[in-house]
Amino acid sequence: MSEAGPDGARPVTAGDPPGVLRVGNASGFYGDRFAAWREMLDGGELDVLTGDYLAELTMLILGRDRLRDPSLGYAKTFLRQAEGCLGTALDRGVKIVTNAGGLNPAGLAAAIGALADRLGLTVRIGYVEGDALDRPDALTANAYLGAFGIAACLDAGADVVVTGRVTDASLAVGPAIARFGWGRDDLDALAGATVAGHLIECGAQVTGGNFSFFTELPDGGHRPGFPIAELHPDGSSVLTKHPGTGGAVTVETVTAQLLYEVGGPDYLGPDVVARLDTVELTADGPDRVRVSGVRGAPPPDTLKVGVNNLGGFRNSMTFVLCGLDIPAKAALVRGQLEAAVGPAGLEFTLARTDHPDAADTEAASALLHVHLRDGDKARAGRAFSAAAVELALASYPGCTLTTLPGDATPYGVFTADAVPQGAVGHVAVLPSGERVTIAPPPVTGLPAAPVPRNALTGGLSSHPTRRGPLGELVGARSGDKGGDANLGVWARTDQTWAWLRGWLTVERLAELLPETAPLTVERYELPNLRAVNFVIRGLLGQGVAASTRFDPQAKALGELLRSRVVDLPAEVPA
Repeated sequence: MSEAGPDGARPVTAGDPPGVLRVGNASGFYGDRFAAWREMLDGGELDVLTGDYLAELTMLILGRDRLRDPSLGYAKTFLRQAEGCLGTALDRGVKIVTNAGGLNPAGLAAAIGALADRLGLTVRIGYVEGDALDRPDALTANAYLGAFGIAACLDAGADVVVTGRVTDASLAVGPAIARFGWGRDDLDALAGATVAGHLIECGAQVTGGNFSFFTELPDGGHRPGFPIAELHPDGSSVLTKHPGTGGAVTVETVTAQLLYEVGGPDYLGPDVVARLDTVELTADGPDRVRVSGVRGAPPPDTLKVGVNNLGGFRNSMTFVLCGLDIPAKAALVRGQLEAAVGPAGLEFTLARTDHPDAADTEAASALLHVHLRDGDKARAGRAFSAAAVELALASYPGCTLTTLPGDATPYGVFTADAVPQGAVGHVAVLPSGERVTIAPPPVTGLPAAPVPRNALTGGLSSHPTRRGPLGELVGARSGDKGGDANLGVWARTDQTWAWLRGWLTVERLAELLPETAPLTVERYELPNLRAVNFVIRGLLGQGVAASTRFDPQAKALGELLRSRVVDLPAEVPA
């Protein structure tokens, strides 16, 4: 087994142009638009096409697949997508880099090789492994590797590189390392590419998907195209998309994605810490946004580890409560179910969707969601759901349910851990079969603990106000990280930012979103983006797979905040 040099320096492949590297993305999650690979290959020029399939929930799904069949553990959809696209990518010289290998990158690499043989194609495949950690008590435990293993495979001539759990941004950073010859000490360039990778990793979310102001998009947000990052040797980039595709690439669509699933200004990665408070976004023509100025610092001496365990079994039933006495009806159901199956593990959520004096049943009804989590599959299964159905003729007036009785399903629990970088065997398996050990970074740092800042009062707060939804003046994007949620809010103008940064405090957030009040909330300002980011600890409990929230991934939290009617500064127009 050979070993990459301690400085991580990569040779530039002979004949590669030193200018722009065009990296597209065709998948933001396992289940994204199936046709995106074909659309990206046919839509215009590319050098590299990436696909991100892994999320915390996906690793749980793949772990359960592997329990049934040890040969699985990868994103099977990718094989079907590759069947129609692999030949085109080879003909056009487009490299494919994907983390669809999941828990079994070697297995997916072998499957791609078999697919190529069946199609009569000659393809050079490399893969990256070493992220899987031996945790006998866990279903899955995977370290988030960096980009230098991907670069080693590309340097060795790979047409396709398959990885397991690398950071999402590494899918774009690895090709840039290979193209531009960056070493471990090219921190600003690595940081710039990391930001570009973060921007394209979620596919259409940077081209108008899930955008607060979707009604302003040229096509109304109907079918946004997938993104491209044009990377430059200094790590700067231009975000764009293929001509003629839907959506838009604007400073605001890029800002929205930049705020997605981040914490403080230090964006920690295995190869570099990117300073989000140094990112400069400038319009560079229609559907083009330049990303520059990003500064980098040495990475931490540890790698994040995502751990999934099976937590037990869960089931849910929903009762419709119509008309009068809604709280009393909910209390009756609660008492009856607790008497039938016992109170342990039961959770009741009453959604007051009812309206007084309504003219139809739906408008007059509230919904009582009842969840049960238990280690006993039988109790969480038919014993619970049948007990709910048995109330149909023996409970509150108008009793009806929206769910049928069913069996329990297993749920997972996600936790995050860390291991020393040097304790993980990061290995690039080259197309020749040679195994190359990727040395950890020789210089690491301990980033200063982020310092949350509450707002300073001032700005326009003492001026005349008008009542209106907060979303008239600001955009937002929210998401999940394990059991925590992040909520990024950006101002559309400098005048709005002068007001927002002094007005949207942690205390104000608790007033507008009461479920955050008892939780630890960290607030970070990003003046370069005219944005405030909140990290809400513990909002999602044990992670999306275990959460019983109506919005288990906090994807709608930002839109809920924007819908709240508040006192807006009168001098700032909508």
